[in-house]
Amino acid sequence: MTLTSPLSRSRRLLLLSALALSLAACGHHDQTWQLNNITGVMPNLDFQLTNDLGQKVTAENYKGKIVLLYFGYTHCPDVCPTTMQLMSNVVQQLGPEGKDVRILFVSVDPKRDSNTILKAYTQAFSPNAIGLTGSMKQIDAITRRYRVAFSYGKPDAQGNYVVDHSAGVYIFGPNGRIRLLASDTNPPSAFVHDLKQLIADEA
Repeated sequence: MTLTSPLSRSRRLLLLSALALSLAACGHHDQTWQLNNITGVMPNLDFQLTNDLGQKVTAENYKGKIVLLYFGYTHCPDVCPTTMQLMSNVVQQLGPEGKDVRILFVSVDPKRDSNTILKAYTQAFSPNAIGLTGSMKQIDAITRRYRVAFSYGKPDAQGNYVVDHSAGVYIFGPNGRIRLLASDTNPPSAFVHDLKQLIADEA
């Protein structure tokens, strides 16, 4: 497994911080949410990708679910597994309330992340997690839509490389409307609090 340099991780966190600040400036300022409330600031959930079973899917396939959308890659040595574990723990803490929460892991490394690899990776964290991939055109479309930055590092002698990427968790309501922005720096309690509130609001 390749290692990400401290600079790479810092760049990801800076990208997320810049995004959070820019969205927060346009979003709603209230005391009821513990994560960043970006309702109405970004587009609703929309994409055309392939899931980890090889099936073509769109946002309509997840209508009625609360979606935690995250961009990463399976060879990521640090922030991706940390964030996936965080989201998995949150879903577990929700108990029965988490049955309609889905973690959508969009790979920004489709060259290496096949359906089979994505399936094994996501299921290692949570049965509620689903891996998504597609052509570079499709990946570019969804990353542009949600202002996700990513870039490929230079391959080493074995052909391994890192992918610098922003690390936000985009949270959508059951109607596909954007509601919250979070990251692995937010405590699980903040996720649980806000997801419970979101579930109650949408009931």
